[in-house]
Amino acid sequence: MIIPYQQLDPTTLSNLIEHYVLREGTDYGDSEVSIERKVEQVHAQLKSGEALLVYSELHESVNIVSKAQFQAMQAQEYNYE
Repeated sequence: MIIPYQQLDPTTLSNLIEHYVLREGTDYGDSEVSIERKVEQVHAQLKSGEALLVYSELHESVNIVSKAQFQAMQAQEYNYE
């Protein structure tokens, strides 16, 4: 289930994004990108719709995924039903 990011308290959203950024461990190439900048980038992706907040009832957790990842998950669920 998609959770509109606007419905979250701003502090909760920031904490969720920061947690996501810290566990991703993404390689940004030769230049180092600060955690603050990475958080800003993810927040911008949520605003633009490139990334989504998704709640998993099965795992009782919230995750941030790209729109493409979400669509692939939906297609996979549809194919298994």
